[in-house]
Amino acid sequence: MVLKLYGMPVSTCTRRVATVLVEYKVPFEFVSIDVAKGEHKSAAYLQNQPFGQVPYIDDDGFILFESRAICRYIVDKYPAPAGTTPLVPSDIKGKALFEQAASIEYSDFEPYAYPAVREKVFKAMRNLPTDQAVYDSSIETLDAKLAGYEAILGKQKYLAGNEITLADLFHLPYATLLAKAGSDLMTTKGPNVTRWYNELCERPSWNAVKDGAKSFSSY
Repeated sequence: MVLKLYGMPVSTCTRRVATVLVEYKVPFEFVSIDVAKGEHKSAAYLQNQPFGQVPYIDDDGFILFESRAICRYIVDKYPAPAGTTPLVPSDIKGKALFEQAASIEYSDFEPYAYPAVREKVFKAMRNLPTDQAVYDSSIETLDAKLAGYEAILGKQKYLAGNEITLADLFHLPYATLLAKAGSDLMTTKGPNVTRWYNELCERPSWNAVKDGAKSFSSY
């Protein structure tokens, strides 16, 4: 049975999962959930995602939600494509460095990128008023956090070392929306952040789903 990904095509977390599925060349069926119509709050949906959020997967009856958990599951279950390294290292030190990098994204990036994007992108989509103070504070803090990124990426190619991991890919959905939110931080903070960010944006997996998740029956 082919894996099914349930989500809103352009949602950040849905595209995070879709990117990793494409990276690992896992065939999957995309099931679009109409958030505008409240399908994510239906009784049937809540049976599989009790918080009424997107996405979740159904892998032959195994239900899993939370995008980062899904991505880790994909990498654990499926082999990395030939000629590539796994997106989570298997050796103890490499895995520890990955978890450190993943924690950086979760604690030092998304908590500040998300509110900036919410204020200028998500609210605009719904014609809601923007809280400029929240936006300014988020961008100011993110600017300071990216100084740490610049230092790390000045010593190695990626956040966990010289091989790309899930921790790097986790950034893509919100990092790419910052420009739409009016911030050029990802391309002006420093040469190392810019190099890293531009390389991530060029990943074929991201380009396959950046405009919306979709089904892939083969690769």
